Amino acid sequence: MKVLAIIPARGGSKGIPKKNIRLLSGKPLISYSILNALSCNIIDDVFVSTDSTEIADVAKNYGAETIERADGLSEDKVTLDPVIYDAVLRIEKLKGYTYDYVITMQPTSPLLKPQSLSTAFNEMLEKSFDCMISVVNKPHLAWKLQEGKLEPAYSERLNRQELPPNYLETGAFVISKRSLLTPETRMAGALSVFPITDDEGIDIDDKNDWILSETLLNRKRIIFRVDGYASLGMGHIYNCITLAYSMIEHDVLIVIQEDSLEGIKKIKETNLPFKIIKNESETESIINDFNPDIWVIDKLNTDEKTVCNLKNLVPRVVTIEDLGEGARYADAVINALYSKKDLNGKNIYSGWKYVCLRDEFQIEKPNSFSDEVKNVLIMFGGTDPSNFNRILYDIISHISVKYLNVNFNFIVGIGYDAEGNGLKTIEEKNIFVYSNVQRVTKYMKNADLAITSQGRAIFEFASMGIPAIVLSQNEREKTHGFASMEHGFINLGTENEIDNDLVENTLDWLINTRAVRKNMYNLMLKYPLREGLKRVRDIILGTNS
Repeated sequence: MKVLAIIPARGGSKGIPKKNIRLLSGKPLISYSILNALSCNIIDDVFVSTDSTEIADVAKNYGAETIERADGLSEDKVTLDPVIYDAVLRIEKLKGYTYDYVITMQPTSPLLKPQSLSTAFNEMLEKSFDCMISVVNKPHLAWKLQEGKLEPAYSERLNRQELPPNYLETGAFVISKRSLLTPETRMAGALSVFPITDDEGIDIDDKNDWILSETLLNRKRIIFRVDGYASLGMGHIYNCITLAYSMIEHDVLIVIQEDSLEGIKKIKETNLPFKIIKNESETESIINDFNPDIWVIDKLNTDEKTVCNLKNLVPRVVTIEDLGEGARYADAVINALYSKKDLNGKNIYSGWKYVCLRDEFQIEKPNSFSDEVKNVLIMFGGTDPSNFNRILYDIISHISVKYLNVNFNFIVGIGYDAEGNGLKTIEEKNIFVYSNVQRVTKYMKNADLAITSQGRAIFEFASMGIPAIVLSQNEREKTHGFASMEHGFINLGTENEIDNDLVENTLDWLINTRAVRKNMYNLMLKYPLREGLKRVRDIILGTNS
């Protein structure tokens, strides 16, 4: 069986001058179709039919043979059918044998995958079709012009996913039985269609198609390795979700260990792709399946063996909030919670400039300063391993009578059992408890003062200009340098250092001392924290200057 692939390529493109040989993501557009055809073991010969010596030269450089298009077949109104038929006759005469199948591949479909072409061809043989056409399925509610009047081209209005298939031809490929080719058509006999993805089906016709194709060809495959559970907290989970959301133009996968119950629950809410593993021994299998360009580790301490093994398997390895030995071997280390002086080594990016604020904080403006405290926000992250919520709940239940015009709002996370820990709303004491809220900024916008832990939330409060008292969940969290008075925070230390009277007196002092709160507010707003997400994206992708 002999199979011929023909790539028709005129030299007179008007919408995008010299389109077929313009560089798309560093390679001539036509090279993608040529390389796809050459990589398919079902194809015996690859020819480019052209009227341009320049296109012919480029095609030869990428391994294709060329055939000159006959006079009169390069005009704008000439369809591809006579072009392909003429080329087949010329090539068969040149080669001295006849083909069984002819595949037309447009040079304007650079994202077609070779395996899609091979699968389509094998399906065509298996089911005895004479012609197979690449299509994309685009079910939509459409309208048609009938005798000068617009009418619906559907019988019933349904949601898009419930509509019947609506196949649109793409330029990716047409596979035809050679014996049925004529100057009038390549599509004869028993026909079928082969649906390909929207990406593969892109047919570059204008500048917008070109820009989209360039973006997709530069797309990276990125794995985020992260865990989140009660004793660890949820900061790493929220950080990776934020980064994954910001990389919609890339393919991302979150990998999480099965004992991270709270983290898994949160990731499921996002609808981001994820994979649950039992242990790190599954790493190599995941890499083989997903073929990542970048592996991001958002874990506390990596070791040398882990990072070096990853470096042998993945082109780029980035670690986040990592003080382990493995950080020395990563391509980049990002630590927003630590200052530069706390870290050593090359490729270290540390300090507040590298914080990744969630989407809701990117779009919210800082609060206006309030002379009077009317709302105090208490928030200790997704799990609150030290149970500060309960400690503050007891303190505020005792003192709230002193503050009749102040509301105390507890925001507890997905991994914290408010009911089991005895937290409930008591309206007569102005105490309100909210669990796993979807948009915390809804409550932050009304907050005049806050009490929080010393994780990534400190940046969220600073971005909103909310003066805050900070308690540290553990000794490591205590070292997070941003939560200090120079940035607008009063730090009361770890669980073992906390004295209820100190918390109560500090809270009372701030509620009643406008000047101190105003100074804290001004200090917080000195820092352009919303710029950090782009910096971190660029570091992960390796595009930072």
